[in-house]
Parts: sequence; structure tokens; C-alpha cells
Amino acid sequence: MFNYVKESYNELVNKVTWPTFAQLQNSTIVVMVASVIFAVVVLAMDTSFETILAQIYKFLGNVGR
Repeated sequence: MFNYVKESYNELVNKVTWPTFAQLQNSTIVVMVASVIFAVVVLAMDTSFETILAQIYKFLGNVGR
């Protein structure tokens, strides 16, 4: 077990390429913008479906009268 932890630490310190702070900031901004765009698309779809279904229910409610 000790050997596993030692090798894992060695790999993390010497073999892994960590991003620079600037790369990390750029990646974070990309993820944030993509999340906002996705949220806006979901909001638009939700609002559209709500409106469409309300019109369908209103039409079907008036059919029986």
C-alpha cells in the first residue's frame, strides 16, 4: 500500500502536466459561457413548450362546449 501511494505521488509530481493559471482561467471562462448558453436554450425550450401546451389545452377545453 505504501509503495502504491509513493508511486502515485511521484506520478502526480513528475509526470502529470498541470495547466498554467492562464490556461485554467481560459478553460473556466469557456465552461461558464457554455453553461449560460445551455441554460438560456433550456429556458427558451421550456417557455416555448409551456406556451404551446397552454394553447393546446385552451383549444381542447373549448372543443367540448
